[in-house]
Order: sequence, then structure tokens, then C-alpha cells
Amino acid sequence: MNAIKLFRRLLLAVLLLQAPAMLMAAEDDLCEAFLDGKVDASLLSTMLSAAENGHLYRIDQDSSRVGFCVDSQLSRVEGSFRDFRGGLALDSKDIDNGQAMIVIRTASVDTDAAFIKQLLKGDSFFDVDRNPEILFVSTGFEWISPTEAKLQGDITLRGVTRSVVFDVTLTDKSPANNAGAEDKILVKATTTLNRTDFGMTSLTSLVSNNVRLCMSVEATRYKS
Repeated sequence: MNAIKLFRRLLLAVLLLQAPAMLMAAEDDLCEAFLDGKVDASLLSTMLSAAENGHLYRIDQDSSRVGFCVDSQLSRVEGSFRDFRGGLALDSKDIDNGQAMIVIRTASVDTDAAFIKQLLKGDSFFDVDRNPEILFVSTGFEWISPTEAKLQGDITLRGVTRSVVFDVTLTDKSPANNAGAEDKILVKATTTLNRTDFGMTSLTSLVSNNVRLCMSVEATRYKS
């Protein structure tokens, strides 16, 4: 093994050992939700690097929405999740190499009808007791224009991971002519999932297999 390969292996080993401690020491809960083996340490390192270089955006949960809708023979069922964490690494000088991560707490699912909410929490659907989280980790951006992109990634739901592609639009929400304001962006992302791919095979004669997942996410630039 030559010296360069040895150095690279040693560097990776140090990263894997130190990443959790580095993230916790950052006094920021953005990456904390992705520890304990949920996400590869090299991807977390990318988020840390983005934070250090000033192009990491934290999702503002209070002003963001993660929702879904599905058609049934009776009506359209719409719902949302109240608890989610995540962020985006977007460098205007290297935008093709952006990174996005979000973790959603399934027990926070909410709908207008209480009996539908309990049904969704049960083992036929989100199975919140055994599968408390939905995880999305991006694998790449394909920018169609300065404000539109295809966001590719992997979503893990009920222990099953599938590749997905979101249609994304990006809007700058920073207050004009206010140098002291924090930079804000609005990201809207939509995709369609087949629920049977994730083991949700109940009521297929009554409820469509296609579920529309919609996110409207406001995010603020992280400042150390």
C-alpha cells in the first residue's frame, strides 16, 4: 500500500471516530438528528463543512410544512407532519454539489379526522411504534435553471429504502436592502411515492397506491 492510500485510510478512520463528537460540539441540533449510523459520516462532514463556509441552511420548522395527499373512493386524504429536522448545503459557486437531509417523526402525523390519523399511525401504514422516523438523504441535484432542479435521493420509510426524485423550486426570501438580516430561502419540493413499495398494502381497493409528498420549506443560513 503506497503512502497516499495509507493516508486516505487513516483520514477516513479519524473522520468516522471524530464526526459525532465534532457535531455535538457544534452546539447545533441540525446534524444531531442524523447521528447513530443513520447517515454516512462523510455526508455529515459535508454538512459541517458547509456550516463552516457559510452555505448551510437550517430548516425552520415553524414556518415550513411537510405534507402528503392520497385519493380514496370517498375523498382526498390530506395530512402533514408536525415534527421534522434537517437542512441543505447550497453553495452558489458549486450548486451542483449540494446536499439535503431531512428526518421526519412519524408519530407527528396529523389529519383533519382523528380516526384517519390513528389509522395512519397503525401498523398497516406508518407503523409509528416500530418505525418512528422517515429519512431522506439526497444523492444529487440536477439544476434545470437557477431556481429549478431535480433533487435525487433515497427515502427510508418503514425500514425500506427507495430512490426518489423531487421537483424543486428555490426562492430567495432575504429582506431586500437589509445587510443585517439572516439569509432565508424557500424550497418547494414534490414527488410521488407508491405506498406498496414500502409495505403499505392495506385498503388498496379503496385508497390509491400513489401518494403525493409535498414540502414547502423555509430555511435560514446557519451562522456560527
